[in-house]
Parts: sequence; C-alpha cells; structure tokens
Amino acid sequence: MSQRYNSFGSYIRKKFGTNVYKVSVDAGFTCPNRDGTIGTSGCIYCNNGSFRPSSCKPTLSISEQIRNGIIYIRKRYKAEKFLVYFQPYTNTYAPVEELEHLYREALSESSVTGLAIGTRPDCVDEEKITLLQNLAERYFILIEYGMQSIYDRTLEFINRGHDYNIFLKALDLTTNRGIFIGVHVIVGFPTESKEEMLLMADEVSHIPIDFLKIHQLQVIKDTPLEIIYKENPFHFFDYEEYLDFITEFIGRLSPRIVLQRLFATAPDNILIAPRWDKSRQGILRDIEKRLEFKDIYQGKNMKVYAKI
Repeated sequence: MSQRYNSFGSYIRKKFGTNVYKVSVDAGFTCPNRDGTIGTSGCIYCNNGSFRPSSCKPTLSISEQIRNGIIYIRKRYKAEKFLVYFQPYTNTYAPVEELEHLYREALSESSVTGLAIGTRPDCVDEEKITLLQNLAERYFILIEYGMQSIYDRTLEFINRGHDYNIFLKALDLTTNRGIFIGVHVIVGFPTESKEEMLLMADEVSHIPIDFLKIHQLQVIKDTPLEIIYKENPFHFFDYEEYLDFITEFIGRLSPRIVLQRLFATAPDNILIAPRWDKSRQGILRDIEKRLEFKDIYQGKNMKVYAKI
C-alpha cells in the first residue's frame, strides 16, 4: 500500500538519508498558565503525564537525559542520528541566556542533528527567535507551537490564555528565519462542529507552516476537563467516526505540510475517554486502509483560494 500522506518518517529519511529518532528531554520548564503569569490551573485538558516519556526526568541534566535516551533507542532501533525534543510544558519560557545554554548543551552530542522545541505562541519574542535562527544555520531547528484551535471561543473554553491572533503574530515572527515551524491542533472540542474542525485543515493549508500534529480530544485523569466531562458528558469521536474524520481532514490538507502525528495516545492508566483499545500501529494501518478505500490522498480535496 503506497502512503497517501506526507509522513514525518518519510520526510526525515529523505532529508537525512537515514532514520532520525527523537530523544525527549525535560528541561524543568513550567508554563505561564500554571505559574500565575496568566493562570494557575493550566489548559483544561493538560496532564503532562499523558505524553511525557519515562526517560524525561528533570532531576537529570539535559546531557544525561540525552545519553540515556540514545542508549535505549540505539539498542532497540540501531539508530545513529537523533533530534532532541524539548517536550513537557513550555520550552521557550525562560531568559534567552538560559535557553541558549540548554539548547547548545543538547546540540553538543555528536549524533544529535537538531532540536524540536514545544512551546506556546505567547512565549516567543524577537530575541528568542533570533537565537533559534542562529542555531538553524548549522542544525535542523523545529519549533512546535500549540495552536490547538483557530476558534477563540474554543481557546477560551480550554483556558488557553491567548487568542488565535497571538498565534498568527508568533507565526509571522518565525517565518522566513530558517526555522521549521510545526503546529499542534486538537479536534473534538464540544465548542466546535465537525465542519468547523475540518475548516482548520483549510486554514493551516494557507499559512506558512511546515509540520502538523493532530490530536483527538482525550479526557485525562486529574485535569479540569475530567470534572467538566463527569458533570456534563459530551460526545467524543468513536473509532470509526475518527477514521472517517481524519481521512477527510487529510484530503483537505495541503500536500506540502508534513504530518507528524494523526492521533493522540495516552497511557491506559490515566485515560478516561475515548477508549479505543487499539495499538498505535493498528490505528495507522486502519487510517491508511480508510484512505485507500475512499481513494483519498493528502491535498486531493484542498480548497484553493483565489488571490485578490
């Protein structure tokens, strides 16, 4: 079965001539939506334990975390090249001098080819982007913005602490600087219709991003969303429904955008809903089968807007 979407793995193999594996690190950052700068409770869905690998231990230095991760991945996959992924919380939320020290420490490992940096669009500025621009002259530098939604009512519902326009300003600041730009979106919020979720594919197809991660909304234990859901249950994508949705989304998405992720996976011990009881590889196979069955490929149904 030929792949019908622009996958991250294929892109990386073409760019570097080999597989490149991510090593996640926890640099001990917090978030302005948790430390009181914007708020203290965070986004309503957020429990970093839902995506933090066990190797992420902020009690260890960045170098130690990287070495431990590389040892494990190299043994399991025979990997030789790595990207360091600054993953938990907001990884530009510190003075630029501290950021430069951490980023350069990560890049000092000879087998590391670059960085992926997860952050919020309200936590970058000219000085920080210039730092990343300078690093991008020698390394693969990817900044991943948590956009989550293009709808301000949804951003307010999830207690995001910024609106969509803040994301667009961060995007404008980052564009044409030699930095790869990634975006995270979450689909399934009760504030949006299915068509509004699909419209996000149209929107991101026409803004200057390079990579996209798509997550279906999940309710995780010990989050405000858990309380909201238990008090007023709302609809989630069931498995077959999501397969239909994600194939339609891919069909409307520009083929130039590299898809890093097509769905979210949280550990069973903290996941409340939806529970699909499917393996990651099984979901990927089913998405590819659904794309083939419907004869959909990335960009087939992309909307083309006329320039004025």
